[in-house]
Amino acid sequence: MDFEAIEDQDGVRCSWNVLPNTRIEATRSVVPVSALYTPLKERPEQPPIRYEPVMCKVPCRAVLNPYCQIDVRGKLWICPFCLQRNQFPPHYKDISAHNLPPELLPRFTTIEYELPRRSPIPPVFMFVVDTCLEEDELKALKDSLILSLSLLPPHALVGLITFGTMVQLHELGHQECPKAYVFRGAKDYNVKQIQEMLGIGSSVRNQAGAPAANAPQQAFGAERFVQPVEQCEFTLTGILEQLQRDPWPVAADRRALRSTGAAMAVAVGMMESAFPNAGGRIMLFCGGPATQGPGMVVGAELKEPMRSHHDIDKEADRHYRKAIKFYEALARRAAAAGHAVDVFSGCLDQVGLAEMKSMVNWTGGNMVLTDSFVTAIFKQSFQRVLDKDEAGDLQMGFNATLEVQTTKELKVCGMIGPGVSAAKKSAMVSDTEIGVGGTTAWRLPAVTARTTVGVFFEVANQQSQALQPGSRGLVQFSTTYQHARGDYRMRVTTIARSWAEGASPDIPASFDQEAAAVLMARIAVFKAEAEEVGDVLRWLDRMLIRLCQKFGDYRRDDPASFRLGPSFSIYPQFMYHLRRSQFLQVFNSSPDETAFYRHCLFREDTTNSLTMIQPSLMSYGFEGAPAPVLLDSVSMKPDVILMLDTFFHILIWHGETIAEWRKAGYHEQPEYENLKLLLEAPVVDTQSLLVERMPVPRYIVCDQNGSQARFLVSKLNPSTSYSSTNQYGGGEAVLTDDVNVSTFLSALSGLAVKNAS
Repeated sequence: MDFEAIEDQDGVRCSWNVLPNTRIEATRSVVPVSALYTPLKERPEQPPIRYEPVMCKVPCRAVLNPYCQIDVRGKLWICPFCLQRNQFPPHYKDISAHNLPPELLPRFTTIEYELPRRSPIPPVFMFVVDTCLEEDELKALKDSLILSLSLLPPHALVGLITFGTMVQLHELGHQECPKAYVFRGAKDYNVKQIQEMLGIGSSVRNQAGAPAANAPQQAFGAERFVQPVEQCEFTLTGILEQLQRDPWPVAADRRALRSTGAAMAVAVGMMESAFPNAGGRIMLFCGGPATQGPGMVVGAELKEPMRSHHDIDKEADRHYRKAIKFYEALARRAAAAGHAVDVFSGCLDQVGLAEMKSMVNWTGGNMVLTDSFVTAIFKQSFQRVLDKDEAGDLQMGFNATLEVQTTKELKVCGMIGPGVSAAKKSAMVSDTEIGVGGTTAWRLPAVTARTTVGVFFEVANQQSQALQPGSRGLVQFSTTYQHARGDYRMRVTTIARSWAEGASPDIPASFDQEAAAVLMARIAVFKAEAEEVGDVLRWLDRMLIRLCQKFGDYRRDDPASFRLGPSFSIYPQFMYHLRRSQFLQVFNSSPDETAFYRHCLFREDTTNSLTMIQPSLMSYGFEGAPAPVLLDSVSMKPDVILMLDTFFHILIWHGETIAEWRKAGYHEQPEYENLKLLLEAPVVDTQSLLVERMPVPRYIVCDQNGSQARFLVSKLNPSTSYSSTNQYGGGEAVLTDDVNVSTFLSALSGLAVKNAS
């Protein structure tokens, strides 16, 4: 079964592609029935269809699809989800067996409808800018913001909030005399206060004084603060150019007073009052931690250190819980109004991403972690958010709702991904929750062509109601979203998977070990947010042992006889690397870094997520073409160049001999042209990775035994360490107490055959 071809067509990767036909057999299969779904996966060969979808009666509302039974003579179709009979609409009167609409053709299992309604309000972008920065940082940030105005569509609405000790909401309606409303940074403002102070919200709609003719429709009085780019570009550029550092004096032993929480409260309050249920993004540019007011992360005195993982585990930090609660409340409000929150941090220290993560993760926003606003990583990542497609539209969807329909044999356990529950109850909701459960619909305030959600199911059939082999379980994903152009669209994907008896060989043969590893990683990391990491690692180990017992081939109490079939062969390896990864091992990562890594895992597709779990390693040498090699210390040879891709870092490593030749300048001599080509080859290959990835990865070039080589060594399987040698010989010894893959797999096979019942 070609899983990647299915993904290219439908944007779906399922853990099992043949389903166990009873609940007990599904439980014994260990990995839940689940799917990774990319709602807006690019499909240039199938443009959207310009008419309304045909839907089943209320309450089902499933969309007509290739798996429906149709009666062309009676002009009827039977919904495969609720089995109701439905009449085709009048404009389908010419339907026949040889003249079918696209949604009934087998190749249109995924179809996109361009709906006739449009959003009355164009996309809204609210910049929230930190002014407690060094002069060079502030200048670089201002330059990036001024450049971004040229990247936004001319009709898009834009607003500006700046914050330091105070929070300033800038008026863009007056070119001659720029004005700003100033809010106290130490105070938490609720929606009602913001509406009264600014004179915005639905209450002003019917008051005297109609808005200007060119004002955006239904802005509820916010026209002074938010204007189309084409009208306010000159004014906004002037305000940004004249923006100064926060004037509040900062003593040598204190941090700058930074009111991040109050600024976000004003931004969210204004956006939800003026633009409810309209596509929009709040973009926070933050150069340090919040030190006063709501959402405060650390005190102003430098003698109070930033919290670490240890402080959080021991509940020793007095701000953490309070800040988490504050930002989660803002995240819920932003998601309910359909607005995404992006956080761009430019600081060598932490800025409080661990506290603010819910604002980004629950709204589908971007999180970018950089050392400074001067770096290319920030500049390119920010520009990439505003990338346009060939038609000149922003490559993003706004205010999306994802709904899942299933046939009665399946129930929905939940979703792990960038969204919040839409609280849609139905008979399809399972009592077992995985991730965000208790619903069959989720709100995704922002989606891109890369945004991928993990949806988890439960087989509801009891033993007595076992299904006939050959029958199929159906799942329909429907995503309604606002396109960047302003029209609403609906992407519908319907997938069918066959049922089989528990002992059938078709079930293990249909196992997609790559998708399963990513889905199990999402569950493990979601658990790690609330549970002890040690408990999560033990849970992962138990799941792996049970899977090996169920699908391994072995003789009882004979580890040497243990074998796994080809569809399971590399799954234990993925679990080994997941256990060692930065998602679960928080040692040597700050809470902000951990929040950033986990954020990326929850939104990326199968290929990128696997690269995060088990990085790819390419070797370049004189003996042949570049080739992938084992992620193992045996690959570190003095006469090769290695390229490591961990998704977050791209590293080029020069072996000792190559590094000496390079330092001696041999590659600059014409007779050593082959060395010059060898040094250039990995650099050329990295460029394609740097161009397409978001956020832009950190690019590192290092030599064997150099300090930066630690990024490579920490990811390798230590088959050669100070306490053991590998069976192949060669390679560099890794100084670690971690067990290697071989020892891990030996222990796994021993436990699998020993515990077998």
